[in-house]
Amino acid sequence: MQSCAHNSGIPLVCFLVLLPLHIPWSQISVTWLGVVHFLACLSPQLGSVLYHLFMNHEGGEPVYHTLLKLDVCGICMINTLGALPIVYSTLLCYPFIRTVALVVYILLSSHAIYCAVTARSSVRRLRSFAWQALFRFSFFLLRGVGLGGGSPTSLRHFLMMDALAVLGGVINIMRIPERFRPGLFDYWCNSHQIMHVLVVGSILYLHWGVLDDLLWINSYNCPSD
Repeated sequence: MQSCAHNSGIPLVCFLVLLPLHIPWSQISVTWLGVVHFLACLSPQLGSVLYHLFMNHEGGEPVYHTLLKLDVCGICMINTLGALPIVYSTLLCYPFIRTVALVVYILLSSHAIYCAVTARSSVRRLRSFAWQALFRFSFFLLRGVGLGGGSPTSLRHFLMMDALAVLGGVINIMRIPERFRPGLFDYWCNSHQIMHVLVVGSILYLHWGVLDDLLWINSYNCPSD
């Protein structure tokens, strides 16, 4: 799993160093959204690095399962924190509904995290994230029909983000391509590595979409009642 650690470690260092430089802080009017976004992008890579580096620890099975939970928590955090700027910008002109939606999403995400870290199979773990995807998709629908706010260019980034994430999850669960040629992909180009690459792509699309929204928030004025 050393190569998997590299797959997560290199993006982690890049995101840690370059991402803050790529966020135009002086042009963002809601600073906490930028901070949340930065933490969201880091969390899955950090959890994955810790898991793959120490999964063979001499502590045995208890240590392994603890590290696995940290890895899963990293995925949960990008699903949770990553969606907050999307919810905020979609409901920008409806402050009360926006606050309720943010609180509900955080509470339901807390339950999803519990379900994910206690799941006993990859399929059940993936199901824990399904409702979060549906929640986000409902906001994408609001934007698509013109009822929600957000940058005109961000929606396609968010759709690509979820498409790559789902594709990576399916490839990992179905063990493609190693299921067709056992032993050939033990070290390189296996499903788990492909998933990591797709996850990095998904995070980049999240970043581009959120940046578009944050700049849009700074320049948009809600219509007066």
